[in-house]
Amino acid sequence: MNFKSHMTAALEEARAAQARGEVPVGAVVVAPDGREVARAGNRTRELCDPSAHAELLAIRQACRELGSERLVDHDLYVTLEPCPMCASAISQARIARLYYGAADPKSGGVAQGPRIFEHPQSHHVPEIYDGISAQEAEKLLKDFFEARR
Repeated sequence: MNFKSHMTAALEEARAAQARGEVPVGAVVVAPDGREVARAGNRTRELCDPSAHAELLAIRQACRELGSERLVDHDLYVTLEPCPMCASAISQARIARLYYGAADPKSGGVAQGPRIFEHPQSHHVPEIYDGISAQEAEKLLKDFFEARR
């Protein structure tokens, strides 16, 4: 099977989040057959919910769609390195592969900060691929925060 990135869809979700006044982060859950099961962008402000990160919203939607709390063999594409909360949820959901764009030196939880998947209590570690469309994801974030200053 040929690899097909779904980062374009995640970037679309990030742009939609930005248009809503949210931090531009988008996520897509992809089934083993390559179809997109769920996609979401940040909605923390809209929902008044600090846990309404793109990754969590997409994982929740995919789990509802599939009728399971596990997303075994599923991939997650996200435009920004997941924070510790989202990394933990990725582990709990048993996501097979994590693809992310921009690194997050300030709040990341995968390659930065607490490195959740390296913790002994992380019962599942996905395959991790970083830097996917990183420049485009970084530009969205930089432009968003510069406009706020």
